[in-house]
Amino acid sequence: MKNKIIRKPRQTRVILPEKPKGPLLNIRIRNNLEEKVRQQTDELKIREGQLKLGADREKLGADREKIAEEQIHIRTKAMESTLDGIFIIDAKKADFPIIYANPSFFNLTGYSKSEVMGKSYFLLYGFDANLRIVEEIKQTLHQGKSFHGEMLNFKKNGEKYWCLLRIAPVRNAKGIITHYVGIKTDTSLMKQRDSEIEEQREELLHVTRVGKLAEFVSSLAHEISQPLTAILSYAQAAQRMLKDREPQLREILQYIINDDQRAAEVIRRLRSLLKKNKPTFETLDINTLTNDTVTLIMPHITAKNKVIRLELDSNLITIQGDRIQLQQVLLNLISNSLEAMEDSDSRELLIRTSLKDADTILVQVKDSGCGIPEENKPKLFAHFFTSKPDGLGMGLSISRSIVEAHGGHLEAENNPDRGATFYFTIPIHMKSDR
Repeated sequence: MKNKIIRKPRQTRVILPEKPKGPLLNIRIRNNLEEKVRQQTDELKIREGQLKLGADREKLGADREKIAEEQIHIRTKAMESTLDGIFIIDAKKADFPIIYANPSFFNLTGYSKSEVMGKSYFLLYGFDANLRIVEEIKQTLHQGKSFHGEMLNFKKNGEKYWCLLRIAPVRNAKGIITHYVGIKTDTSLMKQRDSEIEEQREELLHVTRVGKLAEFVSSLAHEISQPLTAILSYAQAAQRMLKDREPQLREILQYIINDDQRAAEVIRRLRSLLKKNKPTFETLDINTLTNDTVTLIMPHITAKNKVIRLELDSNLITIQGDRIQLQQVLLNLISNSLEAMEDSDSRELLIRTSLKDADTILVQVKDSGCGIPEENKPKLFAHFFTSKPDGLGMGLSISRSIVEAHGGHLEAENNPDRGATFYFTIPIHMKSDR
């Protein structure tokens, strides 16, 4: 038998590095420690950076939120402070309720916040509003369009005011209308100023017409004076021919002569007035002046079936004044009083003279007509103001100017029972500058 050779398995031999000895060992240990420290330091830096980035992002978000809040606050304050009435309507609901309104809106409309919020916008338009415009606004909103127009509105208490209304749609990111924002601007003052400008324009045109009328009257007065002169000559000639006979006829001729001379004097003074000459002051008895004026207008009084009662103070002393101009004042006041009594069943017109004080004479013309409407009192003596359809609006204005030129005052007031009293004062002693 052959001897079998039994082989033992090969053993793997691990060769370990030799442990460093001495200083080399210490260097390696230190390097490992330093490497670990560096790794930990880097990790800390990374974590610190991440924390700082998070804090920065958080701070940035807080800053943005603060800025957004400030912007909202500023916009809200701006809307609250503006003089225009601002309101927001919810367009998603069929009745278009108001979800916001600023204080100016409440002041403008006269409604309180509880009466507006959540209520339909169109409930704010009363029955007196222009329904055609209200319907136009409704149709505009239903069509998703903007509205712009001026309209007459009524406050809660019924007071009228004009406003410029602008309503515009507000859309979301998808373009769908979610709300309407409206602005109401009170234009009442502008309307009033426009009306005043229009009145001034009309007054200017009226002045132009009156100026042309003055030229015509001046020319007419010149033409009338010629036949008046002829009438006077014929009447005086007839008087001479009827001397010592026909006394009644001669008396009638004397009336003609007196009236002719009075008419000629009126025309002469009228032409003088149109030429803007100064009034001619002379010694006058106010009672005599009143009687002469009543005599002059008596046919007109009789035709209207009215009577004049005179209460003339006999203790009055003479004054200095222009006889024709003061007669013009009396004639104008009497004529106005007669017209005020046209629709009245009362017939009596009272003219009274008296002493207001030791230095002033008072003349009153009292009627029992319709009186002076309260709205007409402030402008009663204004140029071109008249309540008559065919009036020029110059009578009372000229009368006041004449009285003031004599140093007096012309006023008017309603009587306690009925009618009105126009009265003027004339100083007994004129100032030296007149």
